[in-house]
Amino acid sequence: MAEVGEDAVKIERVLAIDVGAGTQDILLWEAGQPMENNVKMVLPSWTTVLARRVKQATREGRPVFLTGNLMGGGPIVSAMKRHLRAGLPVYATPRAALTIRDNLDEVRALGYTIVEEPPDDPDLLTLHTRDVDLEVIARALAPFDVDLPETVAVAVQDHGQCLEGSNRQFRFRLWREFLETGGRIEDLVYWDVPAHYTRMLAVRQDVPGAVLMDTGPAALWGILQDPVAAAYRDEGFIAVNVGNQHTLGVLLQGHRILGLFEHHTVLMDPEKLVRLVDRLRKGVLTNEEVYEDHGHGAFISPDYRPGKGFTFVAVTGPQRHMAEDLGYHFAAPYGDMMLTGCFGLVAAVLATAG
Repeated sequence: MAEVGEDAVKIERVLAIDVGAGTQDILLWEAGQPMENNVKMVLPSWTTVLARRVKQATREGRPVFLTGNLMGGGPIVSAMKRHLRAGLPVYATPRAALTIRDNLDEVRALGYTIVEEPPDDPDLLTLHTRDVDLEVIARALAPFDVDLPETVAVAVQDHGQCLEGSNRQFRFRLWREFLETGGRIEDLVYWDVPAHYTRMLAVRQDVPGAVLMDTGPAALWGILQDPVAAAYRDEGFIAVNVGNQHTLGVLLQGHRILGLFEHHTVLMDPEKLVRLVDRLRKGVLTNEEVYEDHGHGAFISPDYRPGKGFTFVAVTGPQRHMAEDLGYHFAAPYGDMMLTGCFGLVAAVLATAG
């Protein structure tokens, strides 16, 4: 686990929750405890759980009502699209409707009905939207005499609030601004969440005081907990997270990200992955070629010097099997790839506390 600075706040326990499209991975880290003995859980993400309930409502011909907070879309939005195509209504409060799009006029145009109160319908299925539910986690752990710590760290993928224009371009503009202002990985740990990260702010409403990160950076911090990958940190290496929805590849050296690309995993294959990694290493990968291939984009800092290091590639993520024949190192901190993001969250919290 990352070293803690002398001036850092002493933290003894951290609940880390890495929320993905398919699962929510949970680690309850305790200082002095062997990592293998810490409490760990891999559960379905709430968007997956609610998507199943929408699918059941579609089969039963029931209307759906969303109430609660902004949360990640993915599976639940796909299920609701099919529900609407079946001619069945979906109602949502304004706050819950932001799960679908940042602009409520666009939500209405897609066929959803925005309401303040649920319609009076005995067949109505009410779904409470949120990315994190600490009460459910606490109830699951209570029979084992495990209570939740004060420090909670959560990773969610947040595109940022985009009211008009391309969501992909907006997200990557935030990435480019991060690199242009130094690219320090510590700056991706949010003790104070920027106003444009509305999904993170929604989690902060449900979990007051939580430390927030995007899932990609959390995975990068987790890769650095793999001793094989960490040995290349000073000379520089390429870290890749092949997530269920997005693939992120970065040039990482010391505490800086010197370049990166972000693409959609559904559009990736081994040949494309190796091409993107090679062009990133050579410093010739362009934003246009990734964006025009329906990815988010690419950017390489002018401080990057091709040809010096960066020959080692470490890969993690639930879709990492895509790279199994490419000769890359499969990072598995503490022998548990599924919790890479959680290990990263804990390391990031310990490194930036104070």
